[in-house]
Amino acid sequence: MSGTTAGSVRAAAVHYRPAAESDLDALVALENACFDSDRLTRRNFAWMISKAHAWFEVAECEGELVAYSLVLFHRGTSLARLYSIAVSTGHRGIGTARSLLVRAESEAVKHDCVYMRLEVHPKNERAIAMYEQAGYYRFGLLRRYYDDESDALRYEKRILYPRSRQIRRKIPFYSQTTPFTCGPACLMMAMKALLPSIRMDRSFELQLWRESTTIFMMAAHGGCGPHGLALAAHRRDFAAEIYLSHKGPLFVEGVRSADKKAVIEIVHKDFMRQTRESAIPLRHRPLALDEMARAIDDGAIPITLVSTYRFANSKAPHWVVVVGIDERFVYINDPDTDPKHLRTPTDNTNLPIARKQFERMSSFGARRLRATLILRRRA
Repeated sequence: MSGTTAGSVRAAAVHYRPAAESDLDALVALENACFDSDRLTRRNFAWMISKAHAWFEVAECEGELVAYSLVLFHRGTSLARLYSIAVSTGHRGIGTARSLLVRAESEAVKHDCVYMRLEVHPKNERAIAMYEQAGYYRFGLLRRYYDDESDALRYEKRILYPRSRQIRRKIPFYSQTTPFTCGPACLMMAMKALLPSIRMDRSFELQLWRESTTIFMMAAHGGCGPHGLALAAHRRDFAAEIYLSHKGPLFVEGVRSADKKAVIEIVHKDFMRQTRESAIPLRHRPLALDEMARAIDDGAIPITLVSTYRFANSKAPHWVVVVGIDERFVYINDPDTDPKHLRTPTDNTNLPIARKQFERMSSFGARRLRATLILRRRA
């Protein structure tokens, strides 16, 4: 939605401050004057001011609200999204939009955001020129994004840089096609990075799930545990190593049926037997981030269990691929995409998460379960 056009009117000094509920009338009037469609409503503005995880700033000149910028922060990650910039006709072309953009980036850096992303209409040439001059590059296209069904161009800029380590290996991306195949999706990404001839498709995804599933999990189909994923990788000549904080069956806390729990326990015992017979290393302790970083430096690829609570406010176990670690961030490929909510494969590739945040999200449930699978090519 973000966009502005230029004019020729010079203005007096502009002052910037956070948006307040007393600005609602002026914000609605500015919105209606700047945009023909896809407008934020009074209710939208009120929610952004009072409840959103956002930076909402307005610009005033001689007591009049003349512009605003709105940045949304991606829950649980280090991504910021410039949702909208609007500038009144009399204050275009004098740098107000550029100042709002610079201030928005500065605020996002204070929130430990690595990237700023935005959408802009392809016909908004002045806005596109401003973003590109500011260092944004086009990385995607959202089909029929606007109310008039026109497309949106997606732009991105890196606004925070680590001091040393970068992502050393490009990990191909695969979106899980069911709610319960995050593990197989991650395993395919890791295997494909290590062995390019590995295919990534739905048939293989479901095959890996059948080999790795715990059968049941809470109220839905079972997901995949580290033992099953390690065994699936082992069968395909990959070397797998398991780090696990707890012994015994996993993911049983939310299963109420005694019969289903018994099934999970039987499956777990069989996975344990196969793991021993296959001589897959199983270490009953969590893997520290610095150890994980060293494994990545040595050419391995970690697949780690996280809790979706930090992403979506729902408590479910979820597998992600760790593609890189530096002094401040952990970078992941998250296979759970949803284009309707701007979680496209591009959004979920090399997704930056602050180290402290990742430490919190990589423990699941009341037992604070931590699980990591380290994958390598077998020597």
